[in-house]
Amino acid sequence: MLKQPTFAPVIPFLIAALAPLSSYALGIRIVDQDARATARGEAFVATADNPSAIYYNPAGITQLDGTQVRVGAYAITLEASVDPTTPGRSLDSKFEYQGIPQLYMTYKAPNSPAAIGFGIYAPFGFGIEYPDDTPFRTLAKKGRIEYLTFNPVFALQITRTLSVAAGPTINYSKAKLTRGIVVPHDEFLFDGEGVGYGFNAGVFWNPHRMHHFGLTYRSETNVDYSGHSRVHIPSFTAATPYGPFPVAQFDSEEDSNLKFHFPQTIAAGYSFQPTPDWNFEADVEWTDWDSLNTLTLQQHSGNVPLAFNWESSFIYEFGITRKFSHGIAVSAGYIYSENSVPNESFSPIVPDSNRHILSLGIGQQTERLSWDVTYQYAHSPNREIDNGTAANGTYHFQSHAVSVAVGYRF
Repeated sequence: MLKQPTFAPVIPFLIAALAPLSSYALGIRIVDQDARATARGEAFVATADNPSAIYYNPAGITQLDGTQVRVGAYAITLEASVDPTTPGRSLDSKFEYQGIPQLYMTYKAPNSPAAIGFGIYAPFGFGIEYPDDTPFRTLAKKGRIEYLTFNPVFALQITRTLSVAAGPTINYSKAKLTRGIVVPHDEFLFDGEGVGYGFNAGVFWNPHRMHHFGLTYRSETNVDYSGHSRVHIPSFTAATPYGPFPVAQFDSEEDSNLKFHFPQTIAAGYSFQPTPDWNFEADVEWTDWDSLNTLTLQQHSGNVPLAFNWESSFIYEFGITRKFSHGIAVSAGYIYSENSVPNESFSPIVPDSNRHILSLGIGQQTERLSWDVTYQYAHSPNREIDNGTAANGTYHFQSHAVSVAVGYRF
């Protein structure tokens, strides 16, 4: 009779798919948190002139007078194309629609050096699915991570040109990940949810009307996913030297926990505004994925060590904005993001590689109302994987995204 511990070794392969779920190459990070910033290639740390500064650089909210609210969404479809070296056909992952909410509110009293704000956004998350008949189904089939941050901040203008800010982050996350085991239509599923805590901080410096600098930091967060793991194997017939042998359907479930480490990040930016109608900005972001090494899945049938061994990586962001009459502005941006997962740690659920991202957007700012709409396209060069597993093959990634935001000043 099949026993539950028999399938314990499948767990590391499934949970190893947790971290690689990413819309870009920086692990599971989502850097797109406002349509105006996304249009500029996320180069917004040194501008930070709308309520989304709560994410990009909270010190920037000292620029915002009165009460301001901004609501937005980032919607993306992802596709990973795979040409496996193991027997099997070339395939594409299923397009997975990702809707990412954004809500920011700020308040600054007239002539006050202090400002407060509150943001709700999703700095991590992903979803992807491969067909059940992929050659690497026993490594990865599908997964989804949802992550939502609640972030109050306090900012203070210390001098006419220098502001600082900080605030706690309360982070709620859910993870659901699936892989095959031995026969078609079987699966191992991990499903969990948890809460983690951290903080963010920022510095905003304007030494000259044409030169602006920004620096922001987001702390590491540990989320303890509490949930269950489940094994399902349909009935099948196994060939043996003595003839066909029928195997009955098997199902089991047990409680499981996994503490996952989300890394610290640092972003720095410089904005050059030669005239009030032009803004050029360049930012660089660093993510400490090197801190993600070996985690432990805890369950009754035995704890399992999970080796990740990721590498810290950078994302380079460049943006330009041109303002026209009636408050209309057009922006364009380019991002280059580095690969975070080495060949040895690659999983098929991770279409991870160096990425090129292009964006274009338009918006309008009136006395009280603002709106922005942005289109974004990302692609990666072919990546050859050769790590001695069924994941071996050639991988290509692309995505299309639309970001919208509406703001109002009371």
